[in-house]
Formats: sequence, C-alpha cells, structure tokens
Amino acid sequence: MRSRRRRSRIEKAKATVDMTSLIDLTFLLLVTFIVTLPALEQGIQILLPQAKNLPPPPTKDNKANTITVDQLNRIFLNDKPVDMEELESRLMQMCAEDPDVPVLVRGDERLTYGSVMRVVKLVYKCNIRKMALITVEQ
Repeated sequence: MRSRRRRSRIEKAKATVDMTSLIDLTFLLLVTFIVTLPALEQGIQILLPQAKNLPPPPTKDNKANTITVDQLNRIFLNDKPVDMEELESRLMQMCAEDPDVPVLVRGDERLTYGSVMRVVKLVYKCNIRKMALITVEQ
C-alpha cells in the first residue's frame, strides 16, 4: 500500500486551459464585426438616384455636412434624426459660423420630387452657398 501512496504524491497535477470558451468568444466577436461593419460604412441606408459625369461635390477639407432624406421621409443631419425646424436652426447656426459651409443633400430615389425639394429650399433659405445633390454613377 505504501507504494501506491508514494506514486500519487510523486505525480504532479497537470495544468490545462480549456480553449472552448476562448474560441466561442473569438467567433462571437468576429460575427459581431461582420454584422456591424456595413452599418458603419454608410450611415443611413438609402437608394441614391443615378447620374452621369457630374463634378465632385463641394467639400471643405473633406468635412461636409450631410442631409439625408430616407424612404420614409425622415430627415437626418450628419446621421442624426432632426425635424424641419431643428434642421433650419442648425443650418442657420452653421451658416453664421461659416458662410462657405458645404452641405450635401442625399435623397432616396423612391421619394417624390417635392420631398427632397423641401430640404433644398430650406438650404437656400438659410443662405448656404455650397450645396450639392448626391447621386451614384451609372
């Protein structure tokens, strides 16, 4: 009996790390990044109208303000939802700070002409000089 006891004392416990939970966590993070990456690239998802040979939109150090009108006629200023009154006050404030502030208007092509023109009229009302309608190339 003594020999058995000595063997168990001599054998040391082996340390092991269970990698299953680490692999699960890695795949969870990978799937999360794959799902969220398209949303980070574009912001508000709309279907832009197509056009040919347009000049590049006006930008100031690649920092133009973007007004987006989506298919449900919701208005976003720099990817943040606003209503028409709030949009007007923010545009007036931006124009007061910098009269040459560039504004890009993105409208979903499934909207009616009047929906996008309400926003364009508001931009003109705020005396913004640099404004462009954004399209995709054919």
